[in-house]
Amino acid sequence: MSSESVEPDPEVETRRLANESLRQDDPTGWFERLYSAASDGAAVVPWDRGAAHPLLTSWIESAAPAGEGRRALVVGAGTGWDAELVADQGFSTTAFDISPTAIETARHNHPDSKVEYEVADLLNPPADWQRAFDLVVEIYTVQALPIALQPEATKRVSEFVAAGGTLVVIAAARDDNTPDNAIEGPPWPLTRAAIEAFTTPDLHLIDLDRSPSPNDPTLYRWRAEYLRD
Repeated sequence: MSSESVEPDPEVETRRLANESLRQDDPTGWFERLYSAASDGAAVVPWDRGAAHPLLTSWIESAAPAGEGRRALVVGAGTGWDAELVADQGFSTTAFDISPTAIETARHNHPDSKVEYEVADLLNPPADWQRAFDLVVEIYTVQALPIALQPEATKRVSEFVAAGGTLVVIAAARDDNTPDNAIEGPPWPLTRAAIEAFTTPDLHLIDLDRSPSPNDPTLYRWRAEYLRD
């Protein structure tokens, strides 16, 4: 009989922590619990790639955004890799996460960073962030919230974008005909209707790409770009 220990499945552990928080009516509390456990070596953050998201990298390579003299906001900073890439483009970059441990880890990972890392709640953000950023990047944060909270989170993300600014959203995709109760999250992937919900009368969807995941071609991801008048 083998005595080797079996590593826990990161996705299973993530769902366990999320479900515990949901049972306690604390739908965002599991983020801190997950990052804290990961910091102690007791869990793995499934989306922590040790590098910026490839779809963000490819967007920057093709769009070549000019960051000098402009402000950027990264939603759900995690351990900081996406924010560092944005800052490398010359943007004055703020990146936030609801998890203090995530922010502490990001600062530790990038000790010479130009990014301003902050602890903040997407559902209750600082008032002076409204329409304050020329580039807003949201990757996998809205989909990590229960479906009932996603409309409010989506609205908050859209409100960060300044006049003339750009919003980039990257998320797991699901078909519009997949019922909400068929999804065992997290994550709770976004339908096309949910992607279109980031738009407002003056924030327009200008590019939408749906591509298979390189790790599992049966799973798809959105990359959406929006522009505010």
